[in-house]
Amino acid sequence: MASSAQDFGPVLDKDGVRLTVDDAIATVTLANPAKRNAQSPALWRALTEAGRLLPGSVRVVVLRGEGKSFSAGLDRQAFTPEGFDGEPSFVDLARGGDAELDATIAEYQEAFTWWRRSDIVSIAAVQGHAIGAGFQLALACDLRVVADDVQFAMRETSLGLVPDLTGTHPLVGLVGYARALEICATGRFVTAEESVNTGLANLAVPAADLDATVRDLAGALLAAPRDALIETKALLRGAQDRTYEEQRVAERAAQARRLRDLAGLGE
Repeated sequence: MASSAQDFGPVLDKDGVRLTVDDAIATVTLANPAKRNAQSPALWRALTEAGRLLPGSVRVVVLRGEGKSFSAGLDRQAFTPEGFDGEPSFVDLARGGDAELDATIAEYQEAFTWWRRSDIVSIAAVQGHAIGAGFQLALACDLRVVADDVQFAMRETSLGLVPDLTGTHPLVGLVGYARALEICATGRFVTAEESVNTGLANLAVPAADLDATVRDLAGALLAAPRDALIETKALLRGAQDRTYEEQRVAERAAQARRLRDLAGLGE
C-alpha cells in the first residue's frame, strides 16, 4: 500500500520548510539549499506551523536540510537596516519596548520548542554547516545523527548577540557548562568526532549513509510500544530537575501506570 506521503504529497511546503508524513514518521525538510537553508522569521513561522500540523499518528519526526549544509544560520539580511520584506528589521525591534521585543523573540522560539514534545521523538539529520540558529535547531531535537563533514558553530556571541533560540539549555545538558561556554564564546567549529565524543551527537556516519542511518534509527524507535516510550522519555527529560529520591518516586509512578495499562486496568 502506498504511503500517505506518496499519496498526498507535502502537508506543508512554504517559506523554505516542507513537511511530509508517512504513517508514523514525519519529515521536516529545510528546503532552500541555494541559501544553505538560512533562516528567517518566515521560516520560523513555517516550522511552528509544521509542529501544529502533525497528525496524531506521528511518533517520530525527522528534521533534515537539503543540499550540502543543514543550515548556515540566520539569513544575514536580518542585520540590514531594511531587513526582510514585510518583517520588522532587527533595528526596528531594538527600538521597540521591552515587552514587544520579548514577545517577538518568544514567537521566534516557538519554532524550536515543539521538537521535544512528549508524544514524539525527534531526530536531526545534520550534514555540513549547522551554524548559529542552525546549531540551535539541531539542539532542539531529541537525537542527532551527523555526517562526517558536519561543522557545528555557535556564532552569536562573536556577532555581539547571545544564543536565544532555546539552544543554551540542551547544549549545557549535553556537553557541560565549561565546554558549552567555550563553544559559544569562541564560535569555533565542532566536528563530527568531537560531537560524538562529547555526547552532542548520537552517531556520526559517512555523508552518503546519513539518510539510511536515520531511517534505521526511526525504525528502531517505532519498534518500542508507544506508551512505554512516552513514559520513558518523560522520565529521562525530568531526571535532571529531580533529586535521586524524587526520580525513584517518578519511576514507581510511571511503572504503576504501565503495569495497569498492560493488565487492562488503566483509567
